[in-house]
Amino acid sequence: QVQLVESGGGLVLAGGSLRLSCAASGRTFSSVAIGWFRQAPGKDRESVAAITFSGNSTYYGDSVKGRFTISRDNAKNTVYLLMNSLKPEDTALYYCAAGAWGTREDRYHYWGQGTQVTVSS
Repeated sequence: QVQLVESGGGLVLAGGSLRLSCAASGRTFSSVAIGWFRQAPGKDRESVAAITFSGNSTYYGDSVKGRFTISRDNAKNTVYLLMNSLKPEDTALYYCAAGAWGTREDRYHYWGQGTQVTVSS
């Protein structure tokens, strides 16, 4: 089992940066992939980024490629999402999830409660 808690969300001006953290508890953290997803009001949840258990491979959605960076520190049981050059369209509730590698939600079995990111223009 893995329990996940997101933090680091907030209100930021367009062009600014935020770093989200996903803190995990559970013995299997270092053996699972972690994905970041987001859901804006009235929209489907979308995959933002993902990282393998080793950290050797990463994935980014087209809308965030070049602006967001995912990383993990298995010694601290934490995955980070550094978000630069934020845009108003990045406004959403951001979730981290643990499971098998991939972009589909059904690949991930454990989910956090989410952290709100709001980007004002």
